[in-house]
Amino acid sequence: MFGFLSSLKRPLNKNLRNLTLGTLAAIVTVLPVYAQSRLIFIYPPINLSLGVDSLELFANEGVVNNELAYYMNLAGVNEEQKQAFREALLKKADLNPVELSRFFNSPMGEELLNRVGRLFSIQGGRNGKYPLRGAMVQAAFDQEEGLTLLNFLRYLPVNMQFNLEEILKAATYLELLGQGTNAVVAEMKSISAQTRQQENVPDFSSIRDIRQRGDYGVAPSRRLRLFDESRQREFEVLLVQPQRWREGKIPVIVFSHGLASRPDDFEEDAQQLASYGYVVALPQHPGSDFNQLQEMLQGFSREIVKVDEYVNRPQDVSYVIDELERRNRGEFEGRLDLDNVGVMGHSFGGYTALALAGAKLDFDTLEAICGRELWGPNLSLLLQCRALELPRNAYNFRDERVTSALVINPVTSAVFGAKGLSQVKVPVMLAAGSNDPATPAAIEQLQAFVWINTDDKYFALVEGQAHVNFSKLDAQMTAVLDSLPDLKLPNQKVIDTYGNAFLVAFAEVYTAKNEQFRPYLTSSYAKYISREPNPLHLVQDDAEVPLSELFNSRKTARIPAIYPRNIIPNNE
Repeated sequence: MFGFLSSLKRPLNKNLRNLTLGTLAAIVTVLPVYAQSRLIFIYPPINLSLGVDSLELFANEGVVNNELAYYMNLAGVNEEQKQAFREALLKKADLNPVELSRFFNSPMGEELLNRVGRLFSIQGGRNGKYPLRGAMVQAAFDQEEGLTLLNFLRYLPVNMQFNLEEILKAATYLELLGQGTNAVVAEMKSISAQTRQQENVPDFSSIRDIRQRGDYGVAPSRRLRLFDESRQREFEVLLVQPQRWREGKIPVIVFSHGLASRPDDFEEDAQQLASYGYVVALPQHPGSDFNQLQEMLQGFSREIVKVDEYVNRPQDVSYVIDELERRNRGEFEGRLDLDNVGVMGHSFGGYTALALAGAKLDFDTLEAICGRELWGPNLSLLLQCRALELPRNAYNFRDERVTSALVINPVTSAVFGAKGLSQVKVPVMLAAGSNDPATPAAIEQLQAFVWINTDDKYFALVEGQAHVNFSKLDAQMTAVLDSLPDLKLPNQKVIDTYGNAFLVAFAEVYTAKNEQFRPYLTSSYAKYISREPNPLHLVQDDAEVPLSELFNSRKTARIPAIYPRNIIPNNE
């Protein structure tokens, strides 16, 4: 779903600002339109207003009337900024209006509207979610002009109130997160540089390049149809394996896809691992996959994700391991090593992997965070807070056969919190992107790195990575991204080479128990393969202390402001 969201004040940096604003644009009942609605700006005791007709005159004819001139002079807007604003008012976002309406009628879409509607309310203070939804959907239905900022404002059915105090607070949170993210990047650069001076590593140019395919070949992928009778749950598994078996036991990896995604989206990653001799199973998670998103968009479901997916996802992985055990003696001649299974996952799949590694749901933390009036710039809370609908059981998804976890852009902070993540004892690698508006690195991965209680842990950060693989977005989502000004997308080919390397290195050391690959899990190797425009930084467990000090440093104490102080134990 965050691939869906990501297609859709102050900046963390220009790219993350654009991605965040783009997300809100693609998310923000058709109502009758009243002419010349006004935008009311409230910052007690100040109460100002601006007519939409003034913006219309400016956008269409370039004329700045006296009313608009007052605001532009107040803000010190220059000619270049005026032109950029005019272009922004008329820039079209090509979204399907029916699908947009259905999204906003889903529980997650409604909650997002509810949050935004507190910032942009109906004049008088009532939540603005319904007129916001109506204006955006009706503008998207407009065949002549489509969904532009100006057309959206035209379709507002009532005078809308901009609650500047709350908007500035949200902008401050975004700014704090940006400063915190920049502080994390700077600290990781510093730690990595210091670590490299102490590392005894080979000349990487003279040894195997694990960014390339391995020696075992890749057999054609095949699909298994599984049915877990105990849960009455049927799902598919994509199985990727090598053409030739490696000597001894065959290592196994299970890869869990993210929300609104599918196993096939990670088939190339699985093929990379298979070429090094791994059997890789990629289960479909039916209540939170691409098909579930399509059912919502087509009107067959109101939900992007079913709440019981928090329970079903880790159980799906355990059932896949059970199935491989059943098939092992005959189909695999008893050679699969199912006592040391590596689990990997992206986004919601990261939650899945960490739950299997021992992380436990923490409803107290979840309730405290989700109950806040303002969440800050963390879109993953739309997903995480839905876990509050679960029965308050003591869930334990730990599977002792899972001996390591590699998680990419995982969702962690509210659903697990410090208490839940401290239960993870197996080796873990967390991968994050500095431009991720869905699971911000400083909140979702940095804190997880500090809280996870194992000596074998790694934190990899890619500058400019933004949660999704933009090369795999559909045409509509690509059109939305194209509508965002000054958006610089990451170089996916560069990022893919990082993934190729670290998937193999981590699996070899912690699943196949092959110490010969440990030099690849170093800051030196990360530096060796790092490429512009998306540099890579890697730190290990001994970086926990300096990174945790970011919570306390007066210079970089940016991250704790995102959540109440009693939620973040490290900033006491």
